[in-house]
Amino acid sequence: MPFPIGLRQQQETLVAAVCLALAILPATAAPNIYQRASDKLRYDGCLALAGQNPAAALGAANKWAIERGGPPSQHCAAVALVGLKRYAEGAAKLDELGRAPGMGALRPSLFDQAGNAWMLAGDTGKAITSFQSALALTANDADIYGDLARAQAMQADWVSVESDLNAALAIQPKRGDLLVLRASARHAQNHIADARKDVEAALALSSRDGEALVERGAIRRDSGDLKGARLDFQAALETNPGAETADAARRNIAALDAATKMPPVKPALKKK
Repeated sequence: MPFPIGLRQQQETLVAAVCLALAILPATAAPNIYQRASDKLRYDGCLALAGQNPAAALGAANKWAIERGGPPSQHCAAVALVGLKRYAEGAAKLDELGRAPGMGALRPSLFDQAGNAWMLAGDTGKAITSFQSALALTANDADIYGDLARAQAMQADWVSVESDLNAALAIQPKRGDLLVLRASARHAQNHIADARKDVEAALALSSRDGEALVERGAIRRDSGDLKGARLDFQAALETNPGAETADAARRNIAALDAATKMPPVKPALKKK
């Protein structure tokens, strides 16, 4: 079976999501790592620069590190490395920070960031290790369970994907995005009835959820309901979804069109 719709769509938007998470986390979660109150302005300025000019931010962060900037300077350097698409280097720095003493409550977020950066680097094994390190420190974070599930999906470990999404949904049961992801994982295991329940639950929360409509269309298609599948793919397009979801809907409609226009296979002639 191809990579499930919901999981594939979220993988395709991972880069933007990770860069956003790296950029916004420190402003709300990192004041405990400042050595001095004045460091906050420098930290925030460095991170803002990382979003606009990561090369300049990396230079500023390295200079700050020489001046004993400590964890804030190291974290800014890691964010800048990710911005420069030097994902493995950024991930390694984030993991190192997560293990450093004195990081306190920020450690789970750093490991989560590291896991996402490892995903961008294409190293799902290290990503899984980082996400598991985050969960060892905080087992009540639905987002980290979701991140771990996406990494495991890249290894087609559908049983683990479903298990981690079960844990995530136990924490936040009305998360449509997580329901669609679990539907995808169950679909991949051919657990069609359970997959359908999840996608219907997601659509009950938001009837215009483009990813849920595309996933339900895929489930209907694989169950032989081609008419219903087409209606879902078309409905997904009408919701004005993101580009990746719209492309998935169009590809599926094109595949249905091609399948229905194929000439019937002629029976082999019987030998006299």
